[in-house]
Amino acid sequence: MLNSVNSSMNIASHMIRAGRAFRDNPAVAKGTTIVCDYATVASRVAHIAWALRHQYDLELGDRVALVSKNRPEYLELLYAIWHAGLVAVPVNAKLHRNEFKYILDNSQAKLCFTTQSLTEDIASTGCDALQSIVEIGDATYTNMLTGATMPLAPRAADDLAWLFYTSGTTGMPKGAMLSHRNLLAMSLCYFADVDQSSPWRTILHAAPMSHGSGLYALAYVMQGGCHVVPESSGFDVAEIYALIRHWPGSAFFAAPTMVKRLVDHPADEDTTNLKAIIYGGGPMYVEDCLAGLDRFGPKLTQLYGQGESPMTITALSARMHADRDHPRWLERLASVGIAQSVVDVRIRSTGGDWLPEGEIGEVLVKGETVMKGYWQNPVATDETLRDGWLHTGDFGVLDMDGFLTLKDRSKDLIISGGSNIYPREIEEVLLKHPDIVEVSVIGRPDREWGESVVAYVVMKDGTSLDTASLDEFCLASIARFKRPREYRLIDALPRNSYGKVLKTKLRELDGNR
Repeated sequence: MLNSVNSSMNIASHMIRAGRAFRDNPAVAKGTTIVCDYATVASRVAHIAWALRHQYDLELGDRVALVSKNRPEYLELLYAIWHAGLVAVPVNAKLHRNEFKYILDNSQAKLCFTTQSLTEDIASTGCDALQSIVEIGDATYTNMLTGATMPLAPRAADDLAWLFYTSGTTGMPKGAMLSHRNLLAMSLCYFADVDQSSPWRTILHAAPMSHGSGLYALAYVMQGGCHVVPESSGFDVAEIYALIRHWPGSAFFAAPTMVKRLVDHPADEDTTNLKAIIYGGGPMYVEDCLAGLDRFGPKLTQLYGQGESPMTITALSARMHADRDHPRWLERLASVGIAQSVVDVRIRSTGGDWLPEGEIGEVLVKGETVMKGYWQNPVATDETLRDGWLHTGDFGVLDMDGFLTLKDRSKDLIISGGSNIYPREIEEVLLKHPDIVEVSVIGRPDREWGESVVAYVVMKDGTSLDTASLDEFCLASIARFKRPREYRLIDALPRNSYGKVLKTKLRELDGNR
């Protein structure tokens, strides 16, 4: 679809367009207060871009990290980075200092935008390539807005725009290289497959803008919509309902656990202004989906995607959610929908054969949204993009109508509250504890969070299980949301004849607890 586009396709051109065509539209708000219109944001973007290239001497293609919770400046920073011809490296602000260091080192980011609360952590990483740290909103940042402006830097469609760090089954983060072409195709899919009804007025950034919510910001810039950052900078049930009451045509991206918390809220809230809740990042139980439809009406849309094909593998539209008269309606609610418009989705056996409808195999994807590869990781790139197809590592089945139902996720991946958690990363930390001999981490189904982390540990003879001590030990190395919610003592880990730990046996044991 996009192959005919000429070689100049900087995604930041949409902000210039919005600054002209929608100049008086509210562009960014904090809570219920409008911060600036599109003409102002477009101007600020051009100023910051000039500062990046001329005050900080960054060159085309240099990486710029953005480590911050959601805040009004997030949007202008993304577009300033692209306007200057640079590469954005948004980083989850909830990560541990060690994880910041790995991503900054791996990306070789030369500048990092962050906040006062995180500056010390960023500075302590000691990354060789990192030349400057700028606190968002301070005097240095304000000074970037007082200099000259620069014209849009020319970028080819396949030039790198966003390094999206996503962990593999080894637990080591990998930078999915997303091009300007990838981001444009993803944005067009938003209108075609995800949120199909206009007008696109308001997006509430309740989920992290370093991930799905920030990716969907691009579609709203294209339509001149308002980006609303909650006062809390995140997700608070009462606050979200208050923002929905205030802002007409509100839509937002949410993890299933967020949808469930909204549904379980006891107050009878007015959701007349609610346009759409787009959920993804983990499984949604059918009964929870039904409860959401009862609470909000036909305003739910599901997406299935990965950082390697951002927000764009399949979608279950609001219309499909609402089609109660279809004979397989409940089956469809248990699916993740149909292939989005710019991708081909197929099922392949472990032996490499294409499988017909009804047979379970690995989900493979090809299309305009699939990443260029992994940053500085050709081995992982070759493995994941074999034969020109993205191998998702997820297993599923396509029905006769093209609806995909996932049967299993990437090996051993845990999704809790919409965040990916990789067991090996936690296991490697716990194995450093002097009293632990062996450990294996699994995910336990959790009604609120989707899954919770459970660690099975074998302790040294003469030692006892001290949960508080293990928690403290984990928090010294990994983010709080990754730590085990429960530790279970076991005499020995179950293994097969090759010595491989059988996590299937642990899941069975956990289910019988």
